Amino acid sequence: MSSSNGLSFHHPVAFWFGCALIVAGVLAHMPMFMMGQHTHWQMVGMPMTTEMWLGMAAIPVGLAFAAYGLMPRLSQMRTAMAGDNGQLQFHVADSVQLNIEHWKLVAVLVVALAVDVMKPATLGFVVPGMSAEYGMSKPSASFLALVALTGTTVGSVVWGRVADLFGRRAAILLAALMFIGTSICGAMPTFEWNLAMCFLMGASAGGLLPITFTLMAESIPAAHRGWLLVALGGIGTSAGYLLASGAAATLEPMFSWRILWLLGLPTGGIILLLSRFIPESPRFLYNAGLAHQARAVLRKFSGGVLDVEPEDASHPGAPRLHVTPEATGVRELMRGRHASISWGLLTCGVAWGLANFGFLLWLPVNLTELGVDPKAASTLLAKSAVLALPGISVVIWLYHHWSSYKSLVLFIGLTTLSLLAFWVMGALKMRSEVATVVATASLLISISGVIAMLIPYAAEIYPVRLRGTGSGLIAASSKFGGIVGAALGVMGFFTHFATSALLIALPMAISGVMLWRSGVETRGRRLEEIQALLGH
Repeated sequence: MSSSNGLSFHHPVAFWFGCALIVAGVLAHMPMFMMGQHTHWQMVGMPMTTEMWLGMAAIPVGLAFAAYGLMPRLSQMRTAMAGDNGQLQFHVADSVQLNIEHWKLVAVLVVALAVDVMKPATLGFVVPGMSAEYGMSKPSASFLALVALTGTTVGSVVWGRVADLFGRRAAILLAALMFIGTSICGAMPTFEWNLAMCFLMGASAGGLLPITFTLMAESIPAAHRGWLLVALGGIGTSAGYLLASGAAATLEPMFSWRILWLLGLPTGGIILLLSRFIPESPRFLYNAGLAHQARAVLRKFSGGVLDVEPEDASHPGAPRLHVTPEATGVRELMRGRHASISWGLLTCGVAWGLANFGFLLWLPVNLTELGVDPKAASTLLAKSAVLALPGISVVIWLYHHWSSYKSLVLFIGLTTLSLLAFWVMGALKMRSEVATVVATASLLISISGVIAMLIPYAAEIYPVRLRGTGSGLIAASSKFGGIVGAALGVMGFFTHFATSALLIALPMAISGVMLWRSGVETRGRRLEEIQALLGH
């Protein structure tokens, strides 16, 4: 059962048979899609074929087979917990330098994160073509974005919990398989089917974000963990947007908006092909009682040089990771020693979602109402975005060289000040181009910095048994804020420029105060040391 990745598949035949069923289910929709070449890829109103119905049925069956082949390890975990209670020298693994195994993991997780970001980024390119094909107004078609965002919110929580129960690697692979299956959204002839599949697509993609950060946090040496987590978020996000825009520019003119959904098959397939380079978290394995498998992964990350054995008297001062086999969930995060920091991060996530998916989306309209020419408003936003690009390198440097939680609080404060600047501009009806550029660039830099640090920080502060759940919950809070922001936008909340800026600045400022009071320093510290700090 053990391997260099920590665990091999429980029933490999069942897993790969499930994969084959899912791919076959997607390919069963291709004849219907290819018929669209005779109608300029317009499929609205076409009847669902027998092959499509059979393909749709094969996908959930394939997911069930894959889950059976990958995840039924509970009896093995119970046996292992009864047979090995030694303590591993995780401080040894935290002291090694970055090697080829670490960099392979980083590269694969960047791909997974780019795939996660690519889907919501694709929505903006899909809505115009979908609106035209289904004869809908753009506001009605944008309901698709709200459904997808709801799916990513649910997926972040669910997949984070799955990662804590069954393993980080298992959750990544199953999320990728579900992602492949939902690519049939591109062949759906009705808007209602698109809504259903887009929700499931969001649910599958949303889980990749917290799981990748969780696995990364538990596998990278302490000295390099922080800056690599932040860099992973920045690079993965940029790559996802580049993939979405590049695919739209290259493929959409030839195959319509539908091809952007069907890309779920090859992109999800890439994650499966790279699965051999995705190890299980050694800390998860040990926490589940699988000490032998945990040692195998630790030896791999140490380059085969270190012999990782149970801790003994020769290292009496090293903090120990204790086996905690009991299942826990969201409620434990919101009470006890993690309560104050969890509420601070959740408040920040919701406020960030309101600012990013609400205030920023309506900013061009509001600038125009302030008297700025529409073309000039677009130019101002473009200039501000260019000025914001170097911001991620500043975030990485501060997080690594100064302080993790203080850097997060600093950028929360900058976001609050930027929103208050817009409040002043709106209240006084200011029409200064310089003030607008400065405020917009400041908001884009600060809001990008907040999300670049928010989930990585969450991945560092929670214990092993709750790390996936905690990271997923914080990721979901930012998307939930986006859902609320979208709903408030429909209600006309953001047309009140000054009021909306002030009301979003308030929870953002409150979260900064909460995290300043309850935050703990994670920079350069082992995960077990961080838990010891939270215990005091």
